[in-house]
Amino acid sequence: MKEGSILTENVLTVENLSIDYESNRGPVHALDSVSIGIQPRSLTAIVGESGCGKTSLGLGVIGLLPMPPVKNITGKVWYKKVNLLDLDKEEIRRYRGTEIAMIFQEPITSLNPVYKVGQQIEEAIAIRDSRATHKNTDANDRRSEIIESLNRVRIPDAENVANRYPFELSGGMRQRIMIAMALAQKPSLLIADEPTTALDVTTQAQVLKLMRNLMNEVNTSILLITHDLAVASQVADKVAVMYGGQIVEEAEVNELFSAPSHPYTQGLLACIPTGSKAKARLKPIQGNVLDLKQTVNYCKFAPRCPHVMDKCWESKPDLRTVEGEHKAACYLNE
Repeated sequence: MKEGSILTENVLTVENLSIDYESNRGPVHALDSVSIGIQPRSLTAIVGESGCGKTSLGLGVIGLLPMPPVKNITGKVWYKKVNLLDLDKEEIRRYRGTEIAMIFQEPITSLNPVYKVGQQIEEAIAIRDSRATHKNTDANDRRSEIIESLNRVRIPDAENVANRYPFELSGGMRQRIMIAMALAQKPSLLIADEPTTALDVTTQAQVLKLMRNLMNEVNTSILLITHDLAVASQVADKVAVMYGGQIVEEAEVNELFSAPSHPYTQGLLACIPTGSKAKARLKPIQGNVLDLKQTVNYCKFAPRCPHVMDKCWESKPDLRTVEGEHKAACYLNE
């Protein structure tokens, strides 16, 4: 990609990213030519059912994919005009955390059980300072920043919480601490992989609102990975819908929910209960999820699509403009 206006405007630009995993039954095509851009101080949600490649996209951006089972990675991941896929392991570490941070689905597996919360946040601050031109090594300043980080994510009695171990806290509190640790390193991009899946509905709403508010407060962009369209509708500026390792639709959040263009997106929305008693049953998407071990040269949603045409079996539709910034990979939009 040429260093044009898109690279200048976007915090992150993913171009034709493809990822294959090796398995006992042959290669798994987790991502198939995925392209997407993340703008500054915006929240972009990647939505899709389990196994569609959402997490592979997030891990591929931050360089955390294990080799093996990853067999092949192609494409480009531009972060501020630097192609992260060109960097070696040591070089990518300089970007991880302080430039691009990640929040994982289960905070209890990401927090060290033998260290207190304050110690773990202090370590994140120390890593940030070690990479900065001017190091802040004053213990009092670090303690103040730890408390400030906990206050930022709306944790009450921050002094007490800083002296507690992760297992002494609730799931919602642990997730807030993970957010505090990530933001303490002041990243330009925060990747949140299913950050509210393990939380109850009330805590989920609180964490989502918190992430949305902090985005502008700390001047960061968020890539939210979720299987829940309702979650995306609450906080996202833009939504990209994935199916079978591809982005099949991308639009501003209100446009996507008011006028979905791709049959898969329409099917997902039709499956959502309205909250009121309805006479008709919910309409499930017929058929089975695509096996990503298959190599197909036709529309991946064709076997399940109610509007399938002959052309759908002949070639893959490209992601093309429907209207404005609304894009969909479907021949119905020609």
